Formats: sequence, C-alpha cells, structure tokens
Amino acid sequence: MMLIRQGTLVSAGGLRRADILVAGEHILAVEDAIRDDDLAVLRARHGLPNGATQIIDAAGLLIFPGLIDVHVHAREPGAEHKEDWHSVTCAAVAGGVTTVLAMPNTAPAVTDAPSFAHTLSLAQRKAVCDFGLYLGATNANQRVAEQAPDLGECGLKIYMGSSTGDLLVQDFEPQYEHFAHYPHDRVIAVHAEHEPAVQYFARRGVRRPPICAELETARAITLARHCERPVHICHLSTRREIELVREAKSRGARVTCEATPHHLFLTLDYELQSGARLSDDDARPLFQMNPPLRELADLDALWDNLDVIDCIATDHAPHTLEEKRSAHPPSGVPGLETLLPLLLTAASGEYGPARLGLADIARLCCEGPARVFGLARKGRIAPGFDADLTLVDPDAAWFIGDKAIFSKCGWTPFTGWRARGAVSRTFVRGRLAFDGQTVVAPPGSGRHVNPNG
Repeated sequence: MMLIRQGTLVSAGGLRRADILVAGEHILAVEDAIRDDDLAVLRARHGLPNGATQIIDAAGLLIFPGLIDVHVHAREPGAEHKEDWHSVTCAAVAGGVTTVLAMPNTAPAVTDAPSFAHTLSLAQRKAVCDFGLYLGATNANQRVAEQAPDLGECGLKIYMGSSTGDLLVQDFEPQYEHFAHYPHDRVIAVHAEHEPAVQYFARRGVRRPPICAELETARAITLARHCERPVHICHLSTRREIELVREAKSRGARVTCEATPHHLFLTLDYELQSGARLSDDDARPLFQMNPPLRELADLDALWDNLDVIDCIATDHAPHTLEEKRSAHPPSGVPGLETLLPLLLTAASGEYGPARLGLADIARLCCEGPARVFGLARKGRIAPGFDADLTLVDPDAAWFIGDKAIFSKCGWTPFTGWRARGAVSRTFVRGRLAFDGQTVVAPPGSGRHVNPNG
C-alpha cells in the first residue's frame, strides 16, 4: 500500500487537504487524516494482507487526478522519426498526463479491425501511461462499428476538413452516413473545417480563415442533432464557434468541445512576430497548425466562455524542426509537456489577471475528459478510482525549455515562457511513472482503456 499524506487535493469542486491511501492500482480511501493505527483497520476491512506501507509526504504540494489528454498524435505507425508510443507517453507523464487518446491519422490509418489491432499492439509494447485509440472515418467505412463492434475504440474521428494524413470526409453523404450509423453511446469527434471553403481561400492566398471552422462546426452540430448522436468538436478557435456550441447545449444537443493551449495562449500577431522572439531564423512555420492561430478577440472569447468548454486538449502534433522549417512545413505543434505548466502559470497570475482557477484545471483536464469519453475510473481522486495522481510543486519557478524535453521532436512553441508550478511526481494506477526528473515507468506498463468495457 501507499499513503500520500497532507497534500492539497484539487477537484472541480475546489481544494481539500487530505490523505490518500492507495492499494495496488486503485484508491482505497481519501480522508482528512489517516493515522498509522487506521491502516490496520483499513487492511482488515478490505481483506488486504499485512505489509509495509510506503509513505509519501505531500505537504505543500497540489495533487490533481492524473490529467487526461483526449487529442494526441502518437505518430506511430508511420512517422516514428518524430514520435512513437514510448516517447509520446514519456512526454505525457512528464507533463502530469496519465491517459492519452490517440488520433487515427497514422500510416496506415486506423480505420478497421486489422489496423486497430496493429496500432494497439504497438502501444501495448511501448506505452508508459494509459491510452485509448480512435477509429478514423473514411468515405467507405460508414459501417465500421457494426462490422467490428468490440474493438474498444474511444470514439470515431471524422476529418470534415483536411489535415495531416489522408483521412478526409468532406462530402455530405458519407458524413451523414457516419453520424447515422455510429452507435449512440459512443462519441463522434470532428475536425470541423469546411474543405470547399479551405480550398477556395487557399487559391486566393488566405489560409483557413475563421469562416472555414464556423461553417463546418455548424454542420457537425446539425448532423448530431438530426441523427441524435453525441458529437465532440475538436480544437475550437473562434468566437462564433463558441456561440454555436453554447446555443446547441442550451437546446439540449449532445455537443461537447475542446480548446487547445495554443489557441488559448497564442495569437496570429504572436505568430507574425515570433521570428525575432525565438531565433534569427524565420520561425513563422513553427506556428502553422490546423485550424490556424486566431485574432486576440477569438482568444479572449475562449477564455471568457470556459464554462462552455468541456476539455482542454493539446492536439499534440509533433514534427521535427527540419520539417517545420522546410519549404512545405507540416501543420501542428507539440503540447503534452507544456499543458499543465501553462495552465498553472495562468492560474497563478504570472501572465496577468488569472482567467481560471485550479478547480477549472481539474474540470477541464481531468473530470471533463473522463465524463465526455466515458472513462469510468479516471478523472477523480475518490475511493475505487484508478490511482492516477499528479503531484505538483506550485511554487516552482522556471522557464519552459530549461527542462529536458521527452517528446522525440525536441522542441516547443513556448520556449522561453515563464512557468510557475512544476510536476514533481506522476503516478499511473498507483505506480510511479515520473519522479520529477526521469521517466521511471517501463515500456509496456501503460494499459488500453476501453470506454465500452
């Protein structure tokens, strides 16, 4: 057993000083104070054998439920030179993330039972944190869930607009068929950009303006309401999208959404000016992503409507610096290791007036993701839940980029940013995965999470 004493537990409901008793992979008890003589009583009550109890002094530390990132690109199979299942999950636990949900736009893409089984086997051999896998929608696999009903995917991902990889379902008929046939109890996650609009503006030298996202978000919500399916809108980036989601929720639609750290902390102006801030090289391609960075008014709209947002997810999309600085840079930025430091720093007021609190971080990065994707034993510090725990030193002051980067891509768009708060330990199902400096969990210790199991 393991007893974590006198930490400050963070939940969506607030903060609480308490002790956590862990037995094996699960939380056994959460009490204001668990004394030594209480341990024998708890062992007897739960039929546990006598033995030594590991004691961890967490006084002065914050304890979050292990963070859940619902939007991660592991890059394996097909692009292991920039990320693989071991490196991506090492980056996760170093950032306090204990569960990642991986996107299907790999090579080959995860679109059927054989490709799912192949990717699952890779993750099972290498992952150091828990993980889920999306199925990818195509123009020809509208009945994939009926043909393979027991895969255990975390959801269906539909690329309604183009992005990395060759998964694109832009026409109404296959989009409608996917919404109509995917099971009611599973989430449809969408990359909502209207591809005809994307191409129209590209021919005029304009890269994916807000109308592209707003058109397709409206279509995704309409399809979800008509077909009575839950839809999750990935990476909201504009004021109008927030308005659309708020209105849909008010009408009872089964709509959830996420925002990314780069859309919360970076703007188009920052992108245009970043070359002088990061290096003497032209750094603008480093910030290319889908959807693009937006104006300050859109960023403010995300912060002002956090109550509408269900999850903050990184859209961790690693590419090498050589690729990003090439003539045709790929879209995407890494984010797993900077998610929690950025949010902790924003909550501390280091970047100006605090726009969220610690309880908001727990709601958006722990409880919300678990609720949206049906991860029944994740996201909370409570008896019976998985002992996924992220211990944080709230007073640690440092600069992003000073610490080792575990992502194989080796860079972050937030290099040089001040950070207040650092991960001191990460536990995955009661097992130490990260000790504050080193990833200590062995490859293959991560486990596939099945929302349907």
